[in-house]
Amino acid sequence: MINLAENKKDIAWDLSQVFPNIDDPSINKTLEKLSEKVTSLERKYKGNITSLDALGLQELLQDFEDYLKDQQEIRIYANLSYAANMIDAKIQSLRDRANKLGAEWQKKLAFLDLEIGKLVFDKPEYIEDPLLAQFKHYLECLYREVPHLLSEIEEQLVIEKDQYGINAWAELQGKWLNTRKFEVEIEGEKKNLSYGEANGLLHHPDRATRESANKSIYTLLGKDGSDIFAAALRSICNDWVNITKRRKYDSELHGSLIANDTEDEIIESLMKAIDEGSTVYRRYLKIKARLLNLPKLKHYDVVAPISSSSGTTYSWESAKELVLNAYKQFSPTFAQYTEDMYKRNNIDASPRYGKRNGAFCTSWYKGKSAYMLQSFNGSLADIYTLGHEIGHAIHAYFISRNQNILNSLTPMVVAETASTFGELLLTDLLLKKASKEEKIAILCHVLDDAGQAAFQVSARKWFEQDLYDAINRGEYLDYKTICNYWTKNRDRIYADAVEFEDEFMESEWTMKGHYYIPNFRFYNYPYVYAQLFVYALYQKYIDEGPGMVPKFEKALATGSSKSPKEIAEIFGLDVTDPEFWKLGIKRYESFVNQLEELLIEQ
Repeated sequence: MINLAENKKDIAWDLSQVFPNIDDPSINKTLEKLSEKVTSLERKYKGNITSLDALGLQELLQDFEDYLKDQQEIRIYANLSYAANMIDAKIQSLRDRANKLGAEWQKKLAFLDLEIGKLVFDKPEYIEDPLLAQFKHYLECLYREVPHLLSEIEEQLVIEKDQYGINAWAELQGKWLNTRKFEVEIEGEKKNLSYGEANGLLHHPDRATRESANKSIYTLLGKDGSDIFAAALRSICNDWVNITKRRKYDSELHGSLIANDTEDEIIESLMKAIDEGSTVYRRYLKIKARLLNLPKLKHYDVVAPISSSSGTTYSWESAKELVLNAYKQFSPTFAQYTEDMYKRNNIDASPRYGKRNGAFCTSWYKGKSAYMLQSFNGSLADIYTLGHEIGHAIHAYFISRNQNILNSLTPMVVAETASTFGELLLTDLLLKKASKEEKIAILCHVLDDAGQAAFQVSARKWFEQDLYDAINRGEYLDYKTICNYWTKNRDRIYADAVEFEDEFMESEWTMKGHYYIPNFRFYNYPYVYAQLFVYALYQKYIDEGPGMVPKFEKALATGSSKSPKEIAEIFGLDVTDPEFWKLGIKRYESFVNQLEELLIEQ
């Protein structure tokens, strides 16, 4: 690695490809056009769908897709403009207007899934009709969901009660967290920081700074936020228990299984593999303690950087070249799509006031492309974030060129395939160029990230299930009770490898926005699935070499036109086999072994 000065050029995306600017009259025209399309769909199809033949259903689905394409344009422009500049009044106004109209359109079109579902449920032969071949898996998924749909009025009432009900609890959690100041001592200097700034210090190379940031965040969460967050999570979880009964799901997990197009037995095997394989993660954490010259890691050391990596910085151009070369070595098409993201200026990477924290990638179907956001500061972690989000973009390029828009909405269990694989390609490239000390830093970064995504995140799945079980037993989820369920499952992963000495560390659940997402429960296990699935794929790539590339490209081009189980079969893999998930654990263990061998050589 080469120490390079950080590039000061502002790297911002070009949304004018979607709409010229925030004041452009075409935005209002598109909103009006969308309202007209919703009205047209309602007039043409409401009450008539169950009598359609296969050709009529094909025409309906094509009309619906035309609406979705235009609706995505507005959603992308409003939401991405806001993510890039959350303090601009015009942008806030547009986003608010788009969200309100979106909720109104959703209510008016609630009849579509209900009536299409009833048609397909009564005439399952439509699923195999050649006229509907491009919609086959979409119809299969809808067929699976039909028994759990409510009446049109009930579905509309759910949307309405959520808008100012559980949605408000979720909004409260986010606003409370991001409107507080945290006093942190950074290398001996006290500063009052926002949550985003304080949270960013959890990876700081100075141990005292990490400890100060942890104590500041968790003490405030545990004291001032405890009752608020307990009330929010208790309300959201109780609401979901009621919705589960109302929709006649088999369990609180059932709705998530349908949304992720997977099965209970597969997820049970996955979680069992994690439970048994967590010893490998603990083995790594104990090695890391040795690297940091500590008898045992404390909670603020778990994601600490190894000192040999802390001084290395990258310019934006060097980061771009690294990521491009990593993908180029795997596939020329991957490299072509990566270059196109840069040519179009579809990346927003400069840190600035008013910009959203974190990183994400949004597919842009009409543009056959994507937009991605991060805050690039030149660290090794930033390189990996760039590689990860570019992987999402590559996936979007393949899907938009090979699938209709209804097949572009990939379930989370496969949505991370290209992005996580990209991180491994980047790791392979970096290790080839690195000195021994740099290899140690790279391996630790990989093991930290994968350890969090696979093992620590698994604790969140078990924790959430415990909350629902408690509610069904009639328990009242006050703050302390919720904390007890969190620490029970946290310790199931960490055991004796980490010391949680601060009493307020039991409040870690309060800051995880995933628990508060309305009607989107069990957000976390898909990341576990993705991590182990891709690690198994990477092992297969090592074994097969270039012969795997066409299979990988075919899998990405499939989108959601096949189930995750069928996508695995493209590679000759069987996710229903409990032994399959152990391949991912073995790949993680191979990185641990590489790290240990480097330490033995020292």
